[in-house]
Amino acid sequence: MFEEKLVQLEPNAHLHQIVLEHKEETRAIKQDTEIPGCNCEPIISFIDKVKMFDVWFKEQNVIFQLIDWNLRGIAQVMFINNPLSGIIILTGLILQNPWWALNGFVGTVFSNLAALLLSQNSPVLSSALASVMQKWDLPIFTLPFNILLSMFMAATGHDNQHFPQVLIQPRPGPQNITWPELSVPMLLRAIPVGVGQVFGCDSPWAGCIFLGALVISSPIICLHAAIGSCLGILAGLSLASPFQKIYDGLWSYNCVLACIAVGGMFYALTWQTHLLAIMCAIFCAYLGEALMNMMSVFGLPAGTWPFCLSTLVFLLMTSNNKAIYKLPLSKVANPETNRKIYKEMQKHKSYE
Repeated sequence: MFEEKLVQLEPNAHLHQIVLEHKEETRAIKQDTEIPGCNCEPIISFIDKVKMFDVWFKEQNVIFQLIDWNLRGIAQVMFINNPLSGIIILTGLILQNPWWALNGFVGTVFSNLAALLLSQNSPVLSSALASVMQKWDLPIFTLPFNILLSMFMAATGHDNQHFPQVLIQPRPGPQNITWPELSVPMLLRAIPVGVGQVFGCDSPWAGCIFLGALVISSPIICLHAAIGSCLGILAGLSLASPFQKIYDGLWSYNCVLACIAVGGMFYALTWQTHLLAIMCAIFCAYLGEALMNMMSVFGLPAGTWPFCLSTLVFLLMTSNNKAIYKLPLSKVANPETNRKIYKEMQKHKSYE
């Protein structure tokens, strides 16, 4: 009887320890904000509850764990490792197009099942690319998606009877841009639309839902997603791009991912890396337009090639500035935790 009581107490003690760790982590986040007069307690308390839900999901049976893996897979598109955010993102996809949501979920399930059957941490192509990229301690991002998408569309073509595609062609000639017709409300609408286009959604409501999924897991990721979308809009205006293309978020979605990746995800967040994230997003926007024009000659979409290539370039850069610290890939978690690791490392060095 005494031994049974001990066994029952152990999970509770473990959960109590996890809660204490989360409280210490969020307390460090609060101290790092250094914004006078800002009451962050409600936000920190809510993030604590989200993390406890995350822990609870992991401790359930195999069925719940399978659901957990798939929801995390959906959220990982935006660098979020949280099943609750995955549920919210899936809700946004259903709002946009239930058929898209179904296909996305089925693809995630089969990808995870394939990895399980082959006893791998990821599908075949992802595993192969990861083994190559680990030599430089770099993530593979969405390179498998881009490779497979480009191969499939190049192989089938526009006139395929079984797999018809949208016809992609270069712009026929110069576009007539009338600046007085520029709509400021539509530009503001394009901010959430640009975030939504990461999942191919052109609805501002879906984009707002995705931003909500980001903010409950990582406010820093949410902030950089919005900044990246704004920078994509400004880049499109600077090149006199057709207004409808800007309104549809096609200038922004790659910038959103690039800004998140550099702005605290793979670099510890400091004001220097924040500026680096802005530079990466701007570079990504112009690279995206260049790739889009070149690949349209072959009837192919740019996909997320601009995000992958621009972010990898910025992750490969070297600097003597100690404030620009790239985390080892094995230690990357989320921007808040990454910043905590960086601050502790700086304290340790100062003691030495």
